[in-house]
Amino acid sequence: MKQWYETLFENYGQKYDGESFTQGTIGECDFIEQEIGFNKSKRILDVGCGTGRHSIELSRRGYSITGIDLSDSLLGKAKEKADRQGLKIDFLKYDARNLPFRNEYDLAIMLCEGAFPLMETDEMNYEILKNATISLKEHGKFIFTTP
Repeated sequence: MKQWYETLFENYGQKYDGESFTQGTIGECDFIEQEIGFNKSKRILDVGCGTGRHSIELSRRGYSITGIDLSDSLLGKAKEKADRQGLKIDFLKYDARNLPFRNEYDLAIMLCEGAFPLMETDEMNYEILKNATISLKEHGKFIFTTP
């Protein structure tokens, strides 16, 4: 049986990009670029990528990015959008509490409640933070927002 956080966004892919909180993508990506010194060699992990708005914008700017999410609906929308723009982005289905990456990324981003505050316990949220951190190289950065 699926958990509530697995069904929450199931049919949300079409509506998500119209939400008011998704309208700051350009400014958010400008900030991210400043934080990594505009270094296009940096590998980025987008945790809870949703419909891929940050992954797509950063890919358009020349960055190598992997987007992960638990929602098939949102990942499907992200892949559609990237394909339409001719962008090569790995969009993968993973639970952020159990990621396979170890010391692979220079930056992890988790924006607009991408994954972190959605869990019902502090322990579950801690697993998300821990897994995102473990995915980073030694001097990697982690940028996330939370309500």
